[in-house]
Amino acid sequence: MLKVGLTGGIGSGKSLIAHIFEVLDIAVYYADAAAKTIMNNDEILKAEIIKHFGAESYADGMLNRKYIASKVFGNNEQLTLLNSLVHPATIRDAEKWMQQQTSPYTIKEAALIFESGSQEHLDYVIGVYAPKSLRILRTMQRDNISRDEVLKRMNNQINEEIKMRLCDFVIYNDEQKAILPQVLALHEQLLTIAKSRNKITEP
Repeated sequence: MLKVGLTGGIGSGKSLIAHIFEVLDIAVYYADAAAKTIMNNDEILKAEIIKHFGAESYADGMLNRKYIASKVFGNNEQLTLLNSLVHPATIRDAEKWMQQQTSPYTIKEAALIFESGSQEHLDYVIGVYAPKSLRILRTMQRDNISRDEVLKRMNNQINEEIKMRLCDFVIYNDEQKAILPQVLALHEQLLTIAKSRNKITEP
């Protein structure tokens, strides 16, 4: 199975791109949504979170998101600790999920692919690029938050230009280039790679 990451900074539009791939019948794993489920269902992870953040981390068996948010908000050390617990569990879950899919290739949509080390488990990574000013505006409008709040969130991610240089492919969602032709061209390229790979691995 060809495994492809899809990443981009906050407000880049990576979820939109992921949905286009889904329309093309490509299986997409949404890491952020999966992480929320895993934090409620993975007993080992739950035990680790309680160990480091206290019994109040869960209420009636479900993650106390408000409490956890109060612990990590504005505290990079605590946020890094939480991520160090959640990311490995999410990576394992994504690996298992991808092996169960039947599409020619699969996509893992995640904001923190490089920050979490997920790229080590992927064959290629697609970056979704948009200028910082546009990403700030989109996020302010989408989440109804201030510019300062958006900038705080951005500070938890690596520099966008650096991130794009680390990617194997880049889709520009800058309102200058149409995104659909870019996605379709990349889809055809990945289908070709997947086909070629399957020929090599056939007995």
